[in-house]
Amino acid sequence: MHDANRRKLLVGAGAIAASAMLPKFAFAAPEYRLKFANIMPDNHPLNTRMGEARDRILKETGGKVEIQIFPNSQLGTDADMLSQVRSGAIDFFASSGLIVATLVPAASINGIGFAFQDYDHVWKAMDGDVGKYVINEFAKSNLVAFDKMWDNGFRQTTSSSKMVKSPADMAGFKIRVPPSPLWTSLFKSLGAAPTSIPWGETYSALQTHVADGLENPLAGIYFAKMYEVQKYLFKTNHMWDGFWFLANKRSWERMPEPLRAVITKNVNQSALQQRADVEKLNGALTSDLSKKGLQFFDVSPAPFREKLAQSGFYKEWKGKMGNDLWARLEAVTGPLG
Repeated sequence: MHDANRRKLLVGAGAIAASAMLPKFAFAAPEYRLKFANIMPDNHPLNTRMGEARDRILKETGGKVEIQIFPNSQLGTDADMLSQVRSGAIDFFASSGLIVATLVPAASINGIGFAFQDYDHVWKAMDGDVGKYVINEFAKSNLVAFDKMWDNGFRQTTSSSKMVKSPADMAGFKIRVPPSPLWTSLFKSLGAAPTSIPWGETYSALQTHVADGLENPLAGIYFAKMYEVQKYLFKTNHMWDGFWFLANKRSWERMPEPLRAVITKNVNQSALQQRADVEKLNGALTSDLSKKGLQFFDVSPAPFREKLAQSGFYKEWKGKMGNDLWARLEAVTGPLG
């Protein structure tokens, strides 16, 4: 992808300032001023597309609904913001299903190691029966999950010094993972030594060798400049990760249904646009990250998947997820383990 095209993907990034800049429409004071928070940088496609949704929502509601965007962990870690959206301190929150699985265990289903072969599988599952099951589970915790997930991408493995091309290479590898039981379980099952570190502390942890590697989508590695503290990238595609867009139920239901319909329509529209952004961006970022000094290596997923099956990883997580949800997943992926 040429630089001009990539810039088009990131158009609007400057519109989201460090302290939640507001759109430039002349309306009376809004009836509903809502906060949306997440951990991603302000120029990540999640926030640029949400900025566009914010502007459309303000305009289409005649200024009645104003959404403030707080990117880049401004309001705390994922755990902090999950607590805030549950209490109503913030109205909307976007986070990985694996992170919010501390509250809704089923939300981590998309992170089952080496389950999805490609995006066709991902969206068939998450826009279909798997996603519907998880949305119902969120409702039991008084959270409203929008029906279109946002894309964070297939996750890759990086290292500052060690080759990690096979399960055997994982032995003792100090890898940063997000604070999530499934991530820890996955890499322990592969023989690594995972350590849970919040995203905002990851760069310094790699810089000081608290961890020697991390796993993340290309966009996360690029926008957070992890290439400055890593040397190798192994295209493991070990997990697909996405963002659930969550609303505080009380805050959501106090708004009239027509306003909720406008918000839902525009957030889902931006989610679909952001999916396309990330898929296109990943192609460009391979070239960009190579130019930044990261050395790329292709990796066969088959030995890793075999290792997980032998270790009992799939059997363990089928037991945790339950037969119904697991059957919905395998209806898309085929048998796991």
